[in-house]
Amino acid sequence: MKKILITGGAGFIGSHLCLKLLNEGNYIICLDNFYTGAKRNIEHLMSYPDFKLVEQSVIEKFDCEVDEIYNLACPASPIHYQSSPIETTKASVLGILNMLELANKYNAKILQASTSEVYGDPVVHPQIESYWGNVNPIGLRCCYDEGKRCAESLMTDYYRQYNTNIRIARIFNTYGPNMAVNDGRVISNFIVQALKNEPVTIYGNGNQTRSFCYVDDLINGLTSLMESNLNSPVNLGNPDEYTMLELAKLIIDITNSKSQIIFKPLPEDDPVKRKPDISLAKKTLGFSPTVSIKNGLIKTINYFKNII
Repeated sequence: MKKILITGGAGFIGSHLCLKLLNEGNYIICLDNFYTGAKRNIEHLMSYPDFKLVEQSVIEKFDCEVDEIYNLACPASPIHYQSSPIETTKASVLGILNMLELANKYNAKILQASTSEVYGDPVVHPQIESYWGNVNPIGLRCCYDEGKRCAESLMTDYYRQYNTNIRIARIFNTYGPNMAVNDGRVISNFIVQALKNEPVTIYGNGNQTRSFCYVDDLINGLTSLMESNLNSPVNLGNPDEYTMLELAKLIIDITNSKSQIIFKPLPEDDPVKRKPDISLAKKTLGFSPTVSIKNGLIKTINYFKNII
């Protein structure tokens, strides 16, 4: 049995990770202050004898002997991080510093949940790990983008200076059950609007693209990365690419919604394209997403039907 700390463990991705690692026979410490996480995501885990919840921000010091750390704590949707930009930067920078110190103290492996947002509005497509990105350092999204870039820098500097056992996952758009109704991400927005027969809102002309990975596939990628020996960034996502217009029409069709599509201006610095090159993850981790967009959306839509 490994003792594993998951910061942001009550969040969308963190709650799925808690369940998988519990079911594999590990002792899980979930650290979350519920700023964007939700207690309903982990209520079913509270009865596990090997699950412990610590209500605390990752910005604060935390000390407990652990074998592995998954650092997922940070607001990840534009609505949340743009409403609290300074706290978001603190969560990324101070949070990873606290976790790196903890990893060093107990010689633990540490995985940083980075993001495709480190690539900004990319001029290289699809995005490969060697691409340095195109990020506006003073824009509305910079608290998240630059915070995550700084966290990657700190991870690699701790590896160089202290030989810390690091893993860096650059996570592309992920969806599935346990997403928040009001998190402002495109799939949750479209699903909620379609289920309520409200206008489905597309920002921009609808031709901008994203690639969507179902959460179960991502979790398998994260745990495989932790078990590997890779200490450089790795893209994790599904390379199947869709326009926003294609996605909206598909969700309206699956939900049998009466919603109409409306268009609004594209927000500042919103990337026009986003697609991962996952060649490295395929070669080194055997990572290959298996859940189709339609099957993943059906599961996600059924979840939202039960909570709205």
